[in-house]
Amino acid sequence: MLQKWKMTSSELGALWMTYQKKTIILRHLEYFIETAEDKKAQNLMSGLWKKLHPKVDELRTIIQNEGAAAPIGFTHEDVNLEAPRLYENGFDIMFSRILKKISMGMYTLHLSMSYRKDIVKLYRDVTNITQTYYDQFTEYLLDEGILPPPTFITMPTSVDYITDNNYMKGTNFFGQKRALNTVEFGYLHQMIETNVTGMQLMAGYAQCAEDKDIQKYFTKGKELSKEIIHETSEILLQNDIQPPSTPGGTVTSSYAAPFSDKLMMMTTFFLCNFALGSQAFGAAFSLRNDLSLKNGIKVKDVYEFAREGVTIMMNKGWFEEPPKMDV
Repeated sequence: MLQKWKMTSSELGALWMTYQKKTIILRHLEYFIETAEDKKAQNLMSGLWKKLHPKVDELRTIIQNEGAAAPIGFTHEDVNLEAPRLYENGFDIMFSRILKKISMGMYTLHLSMSYRKDIVKLYRDVTNITQTYYDQFTEYLLDEGILPPPTFITMPTSVDYITDNNYMKGTNFFGQKRALNTVEFGYLHQMIETNVTGMQLMAGYAQCAEDKDIQKYFTKGKELSKEIIHETSEILLQNDIQPPSTPGGTVTSSYAAPFSDKLMMMTTFFLCNFALGSQAFGAAFSLRNDLSLKNGIKVKDVYEFAREGVTIMMNKGWFEEPPKMDV
């Protein structure tokens, strides 16, 4: 018998968050499976759906067995499977891959917040599913030429240590910027890759959202992604590095909404929080001060955009309240 102790407050909070995100993923997969034109992509997404759906049921059961109300999350009312294709050119797998990136980060955190064996096992199970399909999505995108790999470099043949504090300055005494190191480049590449897909996602959401104010919000998100892509690409070009040309997908001419405004808003909220975490890592591990400063400014912009979205959802009664602590 795995279950021995009562569920802790942190475990309930983690399961609540996981349920919200899992139901968001299932609704997107259902639409993408329905509209997929590539059979291999369709089979990949169908396989993921079949693995995740029972885990959502398991989540609900674990919560209800504690006598707690199960979260509502997002249901079949939040997806329109009859809507035409909103995205083309591999966007379905590209976005599914990003959803798996978010899942890997969240599961690592939530696993560290869990103590009961059955909950730990649940997070290990979904982590294995996520890593398996992240790998398969990446392989598919590489094989199809949709996801170009990062720049290759000549491998170093020696090891050096930094002894000059000027290494952290964006410029040296002569006003020349030092070259990026591979750690810094990695975070910049990641930023462009995810924001290209985010820009296309926001463009599609803005095109089909029913509420005019929400259309404007998604358009604002698209412009924010474009700014991040442009500024990050400029940094790479200044270092004679070609920015990645990830297509990110193409928005069709359809105005029929495949998802409810509520689901699209909450999806944007999760993506913003993933972006904040990624940018924080980028700022922390970039040793060039100008990169950390620029990252900090973008963190502020993304944070404010996310808070604006939360306010909109609360005003419309769409933001499900997490379980309260006893007072």
